[in-house]
Amino acid sequence: MELHIVYIGLGSNLGDGPKNLDRAVAELRKEVGEVLYTSAYIESEPWGFESEHRFTNAVTVVSTTLEPLDLLDLTQRIERRMGRTRKRKRGEGYSDRVIDLDLLVYDDVQIDSERLTLPHPHITDRDFVRLPLEECQAFIRQMNQEQEQEE
Repeated sequence: MELHIVYIGLGSNLGDGPKNLDRAVAELRKEVGEVLYTSAYIESEPWGFESEHRFTNAVTVVSTTLEPLDLLDLTQRIERRMGRTRKRKRGEGYSDRVIDLDLLVYDDVQIDSERLTLPHPHITDRDFVRLPLEECQAFIRQMNQEQEQEE
């Protein structure tokens, strides 16, 4: 089976944000694949809606055999298990959430469908996604360079 490198954005603004992100990373490790790296957690203001609750955000890198839509289904099941009551549909406004898992980048795959767009279309608009993503990508580049030097 082919391994794919996937970058997943994590966000939480209800309850204990860092603890919610820790749990989500543990669920991804258990059900999706090997977690290669998780960025530092950062706090941010809500994006696209008003709320008194700040977000805790991060990006994690996972090596997985799952195909994009299967991975999307699984991350949405993790969100529901963690207490997410509804996922926003295209065109609807954003809202507070216990956990949000967004597929940001999946290898070099490009998808633009009703269910999934890859790479995620708002990466460059959101520093709370872009900066942790850059941190993760730098780690993966360094890891790949070290592996090449060993060979």
